[in-house]
Amino acid sequence: MKEVCPLCNGIQEIIKSCKKCGGDMIDQGPIVDYLDNYSPYLSNDITQLVDGVRKSECTHLFQCKECNDDKRISIQRVEI
Repeated sequence: MKEVCPLCNGIQEIIKSCKKCGGDMIDQGPIVDYLDNYSPYLSNDITQLVDGVRKSECTHLFQCKECNDDKRISIQRVEI
């Protein structure tokens, strides 16, 4: 079985509350997409090696719609 990120693959949607202002924090995608200009186009097998988290997790950047505060949240991959 293959493990995939439920957010990257549209299986799940998560909205977090901002600790600064209480606004909604929206998923801005996996943090590896922000490493350089080509990161979003690389294979997931490659980007998993450089994000600094366990292979069973995918770290996403969440940003508040109100105050623009951001937070990194690790998402557990699921088997498909």
